[in-house]
Amino acid sequence: QLQLVESGGGLVQPGGSLRLACAVSGFTFDYTAIGWFRQAPGREREGVSCISGSLPSTNYADSVKGRFTISRDNANNMVYLQMNSLNAEDTAVYYCAARTTGRSTSGWCPINPGLFPNWGQGTQVTVSS
Repeated sequence: QLQLVESGGGLVQPGGSLRLACAVSGFTFDYTAIGWFRQAPGREREGVSCISGSLPSTNYADSVKGRFTISRDNANNMVYLQMNSLNAEDTAVYYCAARTTGRSTSGWCPINPGLFPNWGQGTQVTVSS
């Protein structure tokens, strides 16, 4: 069955780094866009980053550009989010999500959570001293 499982969250001090992982199963991975999203208490879910299927392109929210890097390992059906220079505003539950795109739209990669129908359970990231 379709499944996404996030891992790697935890507590980190401001300025620190964390690497999140998303294990994906039940998809044709090469034709699946994967996004990272986050939701802080009392706030709406927002897009963080996205990586497309084959011929991957990437997209980042302005708030994380230059600090976060998304990557994928198709051989192992894994997507990663390397987060550097973390600050308190990055504190949130982080989710990965998937959307199949097909071969003709394999470069599709927005960071709009409403466009992703399949979601993991999330992993908590807390940035605090």
